[in-house]
Amino acid sequence: MSLNLSQASLDRIAEVLTHYPAENKRAALLPILHLVQEEKGYIPVEMEEGIAALVGVPVVKVKEVLSFYTWFRQKPVGKYHFQVCRTISCTLRGHREIMTHLEKKLGIKDGETSADGKFTLTAVECLASCETAPMMQLNEKYIDNLTPEKIDEILAGLR
Repeated sequence: MSLNLSQASLDRIAEVLTHYPAENKRAALLPILHLVQEEKGYIPVEMEEGIAALVGVPVVKVKEVLSFYTWFRQKPVGKYHFQVCRTISCTLRGHREIMTHLEKKLGIKDGETSADGKFTLTAVECLASCETAPMMQLNEKYIDNLTPEKIDEILAGLR
């Protein structure tokens, strides 16, 4: 099993593993996935087997975790990653209008990255801010009470 990571990341992973009992290394899966994504920008599929072996779980368990948590990316994304909530509260309060506006302004559709690699747009499951819907996550920052005008202000600051 080989993880194609820098020595610094491998050292950090080794340090993380010291915080968990040897018989329960699988509990380190989330922090290890975060460390891999921190270095790579996403979780490359070719690393899933190595990660699974490291924490003693089947590869399918790694895939389940990656598909469940919206913060894990399974392919490269742009410098600015717009993750727009599409669940019930956001849908009832304007998700579709926000997505349509972003698609028009960015020139990309859901799941795409702009040709220059600057923007990625993704509709995601609940981001747990229903009371301030519609909302999105831009990289690591939550932005709520979205309107097309608010989107325009955000985009003006990024260009």
